Amino acid sequence: MKQDWLKQLDELDVDSLCINTLRTLAIDMIQKADSGHPGAPMGCAPMAYLLWSKHMKHNPKDPHWFDRDRFVLSNGHGSSLLYSLLHLSGYAVSLDDLKNFRQWGSITPGHPENHLTPGVETTTGPLGQGFCNAVGFALAEANLAARYNKDGHTVIDHHTYAIVGDGCLMEGVTSEAASFAGHLGLGKLIVLYDDNGITIDGSTSLTFTEDVVQRFAAYGWHTLTVEDGNDLGALDAAISDAKARTNQPSLICVKTHIGYGSPNKQDTSSAHGSPLGVAEIELTKAFYGWPTDAQFLVPERASSHMKTSIARGTNKQASWEEAFAAYTEAYGELAAELQRRINGDLPENWDKSLPQFATDPKGMATRKASGTVLTALSAALPELMGGSADLAGSNLSYVKGAGDIGAHEYAGRNLFFGIREHGMGAICNGLALHGGFIPYGATFLVFSDYMRGSVRLGALEQAKVIWIWSHDSIGLGEDGPTHQPVEHLAALRAIPEFLVIRPADANETREAWKVAIEDPRPTALVLTRQNVPTLERQGCGAAEELARGAYVYKDFGPTPQVILIGTGSELELALAAARTLQEQGVSSRVVSMPCWELFDEQDAVYRESVLPRSITARVAVEAGCSMGWARYLGFDGRFVGLDRFGASAPAETLYEKFGITAAEVVEAAKAQL
Repeated sequence: MKQDWLKQLDELDVDSLCINTLRTLAIDMIQKADSGHPGAPMGCAPMAYLLWSKHMKHNPKDPHWFDRDRFVLSNGHGSSLLYSLLHLSGYAVSLDDLKNFRQWGSITPGHPENHLTPGVETTTGPLGQGFCNAVGFALAEANLAARYNKDGHTVIDHHTYAIVGDGCLMEGVTSEAASFAGHLGLGKLIVLYDDNGITIDGSTSLTFTEDVVQRFAAYGWHTLTVEDGNDLGALDAAISDAKARTNQPSLICVKTHIGYGSPNKQDTSSAHGSPLGVAEIELTKAFYGWPTDAQFLVPERASSHMKTSIARGTNKQASWEEAFAAYTEAYGELAAELQRRINGDLPENWDKSLPQFATDPKGMATRKASGTVLTALSAALPELMGGSADLAGSNLSYVKGAGDIGAHEYAGRNLFFGIREHGMGAICNGLALHGGFIPYGATFLVFSDYMRGSVRLGALEQAKVIWIWSHDSIGLGEDGPTHQPVEHLAALRAIPEFLVIRPADANETREAWKVAIEDPRPTALVLTRQNVPTLERQGCGAAEELARGAYVYKDFGPTPQVILIGTGSELELALAAARTLQEQGVSSRVVSMPCWELFDEQDAVYRESVLPRSITARVAVEAGCSMGWARYLGFDGRFVGLDRFGASAPAETLYEKFGITAAEVVEAAKAQL
């Protein structure tokens, strides 16, 4: 039987053999798992094969080589194709890993996850996110090249490739990022569009009849069309043409057939999201000229041909390392800086120039303190780069003297994302995942909803981005409830592996930035529009204790009878309430709790020292909803906050009308005593 297989496969040319190996591995993986999406891998296999075997610069033996080309499978439901590519190319993804597709503990999950699988650059699945990550990758390459490449010394020179589907291009977030990329002219970004005309509900003609190619041309992209996705010559020519176009990103529209080769399911929605079935697989393999009774078959000729990428990649990496050594001799200081950024290390004494803010009853808005800290950090950390969604003047995220990034001008560090919060989120994730950057993105806290999909995915893939979210409460005043966040803190705190820090004053803001720089997780800095006092620190808890999530700011009286917990601008209310209670003979403890996540990670002894179980009378005050606070307040504790939408009025009026006052905190405390 095996001899019959070999004879049958010998009749295929090596390109067809490799392409059909990719296709059959994908459909076998999905059939064994009894779940998955076979249609896209069957249709996209030729373009993916050509990219990986001929055009991409990568080294399977060192997936983290910095000057590699980046590849993004934006339609991440086609993950079986990516895993097959990784396996055949020589990455540390075994045949057994393919057989364990979508199973517990495997490195081949249903959608690609960058932290699980060698060679996977970004976590994709929510459609459009990968496309936007690719824009971030291309922007990262352009910025690094502009900063570090010198005449005769090119050490940053790689492309970003992405395969995207119809669904990716329907998503609004893709439009945001595509417009941004076209404006900047990111010429090393090449996107192959799997134009198969099918979605889950049926033909794309149900909802999607626009001219995609013309749309991208209007964005400023270089556009090409390949009429037959199986035509390797046409695909090769289109990719080569795109690589030669250095002043525009390129979209290659590739006309394909979903479920290609399946006699009964090709070009139908039934090929999209479920196994073909045993009988249909046999018919499909017969169409490919493949042994119908073979499963997970990897012909030696296909394996050998695909694994030539190892030698090519090893040689290219060796040449790059030689070039980097020469660069180091010529530009030692720049080379050391670049290497440090590649390694993800921080420079020595990076935080020594951070400002210390003097005690001031009038104080300043924490957004202003953040802007001061950001300016100081930018001087010490060239990897710190970012911008705002058209609100730089409001959230104070523009760094003077750092240079601006614009069309074909990539050496600066200030980004202007425009009014594209969701796209900004996914692009910043791409910058972080590329390596060499600590990116930040800024908008109002209420608009974190617009970008939540990107923020959640960034937490899942541990894309270290710092989110600057200002105007954090009803304290923004007259703009009213459309701009006043209420449930947003609770919603953000619910995201795993994500830090939400709401500092109470300027010095806590400084410490929040230090945590954000040092912690590997993405971090939100939640900041006030209105001024808050810069707190007295002598004889009180040090601002540096913010790193522990919560700390005792001060005990008012010898033995506290009640604990008052505050975050952000409301810590001031807790302090005022504590003074009033002390005058009335009630001792209290004021706890600053800027970050739940950090506090929950402290050991039990420390948590008990801050919130002793013996003190059951507790009040938390925060200008947001009460959801989640019961974990710190217990059954009897009280919450002073806002479980309704805000209103349009001056901030002082709103705090009074909604009962978020020191007097209300006092009454809530006394009610428990």
